Amino acid sequence: MHRGSCLCGAVRFTVEGELPAPDACHCGRCRKHSGHYFVSTDVPRSAVTIEGEDTIRWFQSSEKARRGFCSVCGSSLFWDPLQRDWIGIAMGAFDTPTHTRIAVHVYMADKGDYYDVADGVPRFDTIPPKPH
Repeated sequence: MHRGSCLCGAVRFTVEGELPAPDACHCGRCRKHSGHYFVSTDVPRSAVTIEGEDTIRWFQSSEKARRGFCSVCGSSLFWDPLQRDWIGIAMGAFDTPTHTRIAVHVYMADKGDYYDVADGVPRFDTIPPKPH
């Protein structure tokens, strides 16, 4: 079981089971949403329990996804792809050790010019295809 929350604690969540390795998205939307690049793990909706859902505000950032944040403290918490059975949860919102590491950096072509990425993790200019 993994627990997490926003900065003020108005939104709390738990995730049952192991956390998949997260991805780091460097696209302009993720950078604006989070203030840097956005690192999140994609978990089945059925594995997530959220307390304080009425405090979450959703911003539809594209035709395909919306982003959730705490309306009290502003913490960026979720990336919600519409029409999918999973949700992305910000790694920085977890309270407990996650026992995982970034697996991939995506949208590197949109990366901000103020930082470097030198962690040896695979990098792509778009989202790589999923292996079959």
